[in-house]
Amino acid sequence: MKRRDFVKSLGAGSLAVGAAVTGAPAVHAEEKIKWKMVTTWPKNFPGLGTGANDLADLITEMSGGRLEVKVYGANELVGALEIFDAVSRGTAEMGHGAAYYWKGKSEAAQFFAAVPFGLTAQEMNGWLYSGGGMELWTEVYAEFGLVPTAAGNTGVQMGGWFNKEINKVTDLEGLKMRIPGLGGEVLKRAGGTPVLLPGGEIFPSLQSGAIDATEWVGPYNDMAFGLYKAAKYYYYPGWHEPGTTLECFVNKKALEALPKDLQSIVLNAARVANANMLAEYTARNNAALETLVTEHKVDLRQYPDEVMKKLKELSDEVVSELAAKDPMSGKVFASFRKFRDQAIAWHNVSERAYLNQRSL
Repeated sequence: MKRRDFVKSLGAGSLAVGAAVTGAPAVHAEEKIKWKMVTTWPKNFPGLGTGANDLADLITEMSGGRLEVKVYGANELVGALEIFDAVSRGTAEMGHGAAYYWKGKSEAAQFFAAVPFGLTAQEMNGWLYSGGGMELWTEVYAEFGLVPTAAGNTGVQMGGWFNKEINKVTDLEGLKMRIPGLGGEVLKRAGGTPVLLPGGEIFPSLQSGAIDATEWVGPYNDMAFGLYKAAKYYYYPGWHEPGTTLECFVNKKALEALPKDLQSIVLNAARVANANMLAEYTARNNAALETLVTEHKVDLRQYPDEVMKKLKELSDEVVSELAAKDPMSGKVFASFRKFRDQAIAWHNVSERAYLNQRSL
């Protein structure tokens, strides 16, 4: 018995020595890495806030818990429009928002969220993933120490909420409207005053009269914010945001400090979240619109053709002038425009042709 015990102990000791000699790793539970994600959205807000939660959960689950991401809603850790700087300086490892909020950092950033009369969600994904868009986006964010990813899309948005009818272009003059990015510049050309507000401030501003009108997202989100309680007219389509890409940007140093497999998980989880969000909006908007119209008696209106024609003219002016004055914007727009023209030609004989026939 004693001899057997001695042999067992000798064998265990030999294994320990072997591990030390060969440098084999000790067998123990791997230490968890904990990251913070800051967002521009109210915590758990349907679609946008829950989209950030979805991404965080995907990363945690796909990594087997090795990388755990905690989400902070707007103003929990930093202000809604302070997340870009927070992730750039390393206060948080990830941020979830929309690139047009950062035009003050880089005018070119706006192209990666939404361009008036630009690309739809399907087309944006095509440009980003297979048309050179992601490479350009990465170049734009590089100077800030950030790595961008597409992390959601709302699809075509609604045109906005108004307390007066929009029958002609002059009805936009003097209008104070919450509208970000390039769409805001177009409104300014039409005589209106664009106002940039984070989501949580929209309803009280509209209700108090601090703004006259607002766009937000679409029926699913607009109903959740109760915007129908503060405005009467609901216009479509969302000419200013035809396929808005939501983003997740990552602190470059934090990303590169991860093992290669975790880096891949972070970036590929964002692609899954991108698809998930678009599916959710496609599924939820119709029922929400029906509720707004039938139960809340919202006055649903289509923008007059005269107004849409003028807005498109102004949009072309705004985007062309931006591309001419800012070299990086010019570089991005050249790629964007080439892809858009090709997409239009193809979709005229595919998507548009089919949808026209289906509506007969």
